[in-house]
Amino acid sequence: MNTRVLVLLSLLVGMGAVLHAVMPPLLLGMKPDLMLAMMFLGIMFFPTRKNALLVGGIAGLISALTTTFPAGQLPNMIDKPITALLFLGLFVLVNKFNQSVLAAGILTAIGTMVSGTVFLGSALLIAGLPGASTFLGLFVAVVLPTALLNTIAMVVIYPIAQQILKRTKLVTQVS
Repeated sequence: MNTRVLVLLSLLVGMGAVLHAVMPPLLLGMKPDLMLAMMFLGIMFFPTRKNALLVGGIAGLISALTTTFPAGQLPNMIDKPITALLFLGLFVLVNKFNQSVLAAGILTAIGTMVSGTVFLGSALLIAGLPGASTFLGLFVAVVLPTALLNTIAMVVIYPIAQQILKRTKLVTQVS
């Protein structure tokens, strides 16, 4: 594995960890997961299965360590690798036709909703949902606002990161 790729993925996961840690909770201690935006960015810049599994696994582990969701450790570790692989598949499929910032934003929204669905579903099966919350209620109250925040973040960050990687020649091919 390329050392430059590992360093750049590590930086993205590190930024995601900081965003995940400082984000205030929305409902019942649940926070929007902005780690996903950084994970998706890493997958878009280094779209291989190995990189997606690596960044998904590490993002899941760090999210598990910083989660405020009751019993959310295992669901985070389940959710991130699955989401990373599904996002990679969608990205490769869409990237053949469209490499725009809009496509990155739409993929981020879809990826965040997939992540939220896998997370809430696994949390429901493993430990139940907190309080009197329902799957749909948490999806609307937490996952959809998170999808919006991640999409906005991606639309802002993606072109900036793309230009930085092109100018510094850290990556030979930036989509």
